[in-house]
Amino acid sequence: MSVENRPEKKYQGIPASGGVAHGQVYLFVPRELEVPQYEVDAAERDAEVSRFEQALLETRKQVMEVQREVSTRLGEEEASIFDAHLLVLEDTALIDETIREFDSSHRNIAWCFHTVANRYIEAFKRIDDEYLKERASDIRDVSKRLLQNLLQASQSNILGMVKERIIVAPDISPSDCASLEKGKVLGLVANTGSKTSHAVIMARSIQIPAVVGIRDFTDQVDNGDWLLIDGYDGVVVVNPSEETLFKYGKVQEEKRALEKKILERSQESATTLDGHQISLMANIEGAADVDRIFSFGADGVGLFRTEYLFLHSDRYPSENYQYEEYRKVAEAAGDRPVIIRTLDLGGDKFPESSALNTQEANPFLGFRAIRLCLENTSLFKDQLRAILRASVHGNIKMMYPMISGLDELTRANELLEEAREDLRARGEPFREDLKVGSMIEIPSAAMTADILARNCDFFSIGTNDLIQYLLAVDRVNDRISHLYEPTHPAVLRTIAHVVEKAHAEGIKVSVCGEIASDPVIVPILLGLNVDELSVVGSGVPMVKYIIRQVNIEECRTLARELLDISDPKEIFAKAEAFHRDRLSVLLP
Repeated sequence: MSVENRPEKKYQGIPASGGVAHGQVYLFVPRELEVPQYEVDAAERDAEVSRFEQALLETRKQVMEVQREVSTRLGEEEASIFDAHLLVLEDTALIDETIREFDSSHRNIAWCFHTVANRYIEAFKRIDDEYLKERASDIRDVSKRLLQNLLQASQSNILGMVKERIIVAPDISPSDCASLEKGKVLGLVANTGSKTSHAVIMARSIQIPAVVGIRDFTDQVDNGDWLLIDGYDGVVVVNPSEETLFKYGKVQEEKRALEKKILERSQESATTLDGHQISLMANIEGAADVDRIFSFGADGVGLFRTEYLFLHSDRYPSENYQYEEYRKVAEAAGDRPVIIRTLDLGGDKFPESSALNTQEANPFLGFRAIRLCLENTSLFKDQLRAILRASVHGNIKMMYPMISGLDELTRANELLEEAREDLRARGEPFREDLKVGSMIEIPSAAMTADILARNCDFFSIGTNDLIQYLLAVDRVNDRISHLYEPTHPAVLRTIAHVVEKAHAEGIKVSVCGEIASDPVIVPILLGLNVDELSVVGSGVPMVKYIIRQVNIEECRTLARELLDISDPKEIFAKAEAFHRDRLSVLLP
């Protein structure tokens, strides 16, 4: 059967970079690098280690050159992606473990590094944090470059030579993506990946439409097949009909018109049509993110994930180091609120060299977050003192993660009071009225929300974990991820319960999980009387736009209706219809 006569077939993936593209497939399935394994004589040990050190230096030089090119072509923010690659090359735990493997196995250094790097990659892939899980791609990318240098293998830039094709690949590395140019590459489709992968971030910067997460898609197409990809909704059509092409041509026009309207209004307040104002905040990992989220129109920092200060180092940062980082964020935010989440380390989310890094059968139900901090009070109080000291420089609030009940909240607050006493003794200033909240992400906390609300200043619902624990679903497990349903009645009823109990005690509720960034679910959250939303920075304009197109009473009516429905798919369908109606009124 000729290509022209093949039937149209649609696939659903994850929308990664907006836009519509139509073109032929360039199938990019790179061969695995063959790493030889052989024994090294003791007399050659020093020479072998020297080769490894030289390869590290050469790889660092190459990564810095790529970083400079990306900085010139795309900007500093995109170039900073390669900081993660440089950190891999400076990771003493990875390097030392390679040397230990070499000393114990007496095998060649390339094989030892390959073995250790794969160990790290598999560990990161198992982490139930989308951002950290994607760092496996960074390690894979830089380790491949290092191995090529060790083995003196060629490093061809084949993607840089692709012209007017849609690249289909198992995965796209940041290094590959750095060579892509808009106009030469029409779009990207990958078997794996997420919205947070570095390659996807670069694709968005280059404005190349991309869809990821279509399992085994490389097995479904051949070179030369025609594809249409919709990077807005994550749809890929193989051999699209003329009717489909026409439809998506209109989609592209409408989306561009909508994006223009959204950006034009991103600095306006997040106020509904009937005057109900919502605090629309953004999530950050460090001080470098602050200017960017305010450029998108965020009202403040709703979630400062402090664990990234720890994960980017082979040792825990000091109180002073943390204080300086928190101070920078507070000063950059000015009067706008900054909510700092205390450490959410634990399970398999540790710096590799950490003495606290122990193997657990089920790390996500284990020694993590507030549990870890309450057992390691010196570590925890360093952070508490740093946050307290920074509080005089801005509008800082603080919240504890993974609180399961009143006992943990009480013990954490007792340590906070000890940190205050330490600073009083040292004569250092801090805000005595620092607001302290609790994250609600464990079902036991949600069910005792009334008790917790009487003992803290605000709630932040972490829906990523809450949904996972409510439904007993690992959302990154391909076999059961379809069961991870944010519109499950249990999820909506739990959020409604938490908000009701919090408001009865006079405290506000924020939602900071992924669903707060989902324009389809935002009206439901408004209807459930959530006070604040904290979203990814780039999601602020769209969420704000949705808020400005709805009436709060309509949202409350919608929420009441949805709470009586038992089928999650029916709930989603009704929410999607509500969302579509509110958008369509401003489309051309």
